[in-house]
Amino acid sequence: QVQLVESGGALVQAGGSLRLSCELSSVYTDDYAVAWFRQAPGKEREGVSCIGWSDSTAYYSDSVKGRFTISTDNAKSTLYLQMNSLKPEDTAMYYCAAETRFPGSTWWSLDAKNYHYWGQGTQVTVSS
Repeated sequence: QVQLVESGGALVQAGGSLRLSCELSSVYTDDYAVAWFRQAPGKEREGVSCIGWSDSTAYYSDSVKGRFTISTDNAKSTLYLQMNSLKPEDTAMYYCAAETRFPGSTWWSLDAKNYHYWGQGTQVTVSS
């Protein structure tokens, strides 16, 4: 089992920045795909960004490309999401997620159905 704990959510003005963190524990397998999702009230959970834990290849949804940056600190077992130029439409609960993959795999996904391990979420609110 992998446990994930998010932090860093806050209320911020439009145009501002935030950095979300997600600490992973009980990591026993060799590799994971890790991702950030978000869910606004009344909307489906949306994939924001994904990265390979071992190869650091990153993927972004079109809605955040150029504004958000995903990264990992393997020594700290922590996933980050740097969010710049925030917009009111970025307001949502943000979740980190992880899914095991075979060593050397390049599998990735921004579909929530493909992830087994989830954090509890951290709220990001962007005021206009």
